[in-house]
Amino acid sequence: MPNTNSTAAARKLRSSYFTTTISIALVLFLLGMIGLLVLNANRVSSYVKENLSLTVTFAPDTRDAEVRQIEKQLLATPQVKSVRYIDKEEAAREMEANLGENFLDMLDENPLLPSMEVKLFAQYANEEGMAALAEQVRAYKSVRDVNYEKDVVNLIHDNVRKISFVLLGFSVLMLLVAITLINNTVRLMVYSKRFLIRAMQLVGATRGFIRRPFLASAVIQGLVGGLLANAMLAVIVFFSARELPGIVGFNNPYYLVLLFAVVFLTGVVITLISTTRSVNRYLNLRTADLYV
Repeated sequence: MPNTNSTAAARKLRSSYFTTTISIALVLFLLGMIGLLVLNANRVSSYVKENLSLTVTFAPDTRDAEVRQIEKQLLATPQVKSVRYIDKEEAAREMEANLGENFLDMLDENPLLPSMEVKLFAQYANEEGMAALAEQVRAYKSVRDVNYEKDVVNLIHDNVRKISFVLLGFSVLMLLVAITLINNTVRLMVYSKRFLIRAMQLVGATRGFIRRPFLASAVIQGLVGGLLANAMLAVIVFFSARELPGIVGFNNPYYLVLLFAVVFLTGVVITLISTTRSVNRYLNLRTADLYV
């Protein structure tokens, strides 16, 4: 009959390895999520900025040929990303959709003016860039007015800068938390085997021989934890990019591969360092101190 005590010990050991590996994977996953936020911070900032627009209002008698000429010239301007012309009829339809009723029923004619929505590339979507383009557009004779939300532009510009600093600080904090949590998890695992370490010392095992299985286990746990974390991150990236294509995504896959590599290596390095320190601690303890 199999030894009941040895079977229970083996089951307990497997449970300990499983719990430690899952804990490492979850911590690495959180660290990877922060990495994804950092990598996408610039994309989110660009997405917000590129949705700011200048509204160009034309005189009622502006000919279609003039509008097309202005549109062509604007699209040739380096800072302009897109141009959308809204004629009087389309403006009325949009107004009706916003109001929920046809306001033209109360009027003899459509009072709305044709307009154009001009969006800039992110690097130019600031107060200076929009003011310069507005001044350029006002020079056209058929243009009645050019408007943009100056306060909103300044607010977004300032908040993007603040959020970038906050995100950087939070990333550093999360890295420290990850190191601490993984270190404590590994220390608890080694602590549960402190008597085994002392038994191996008593039968004459060298320090290197004692460390070897612990370090091998640490590498395996770091590798498995990193793989699990990267698998969860890959799922998050896939679904996020599919559901939020304008906000989440990676123009350069190199950065995503680099993030996965960092998460993978972080798990291995932290578990190795933590295991080495913990094993060395119990190798240097006296027998009486093992019970403390």
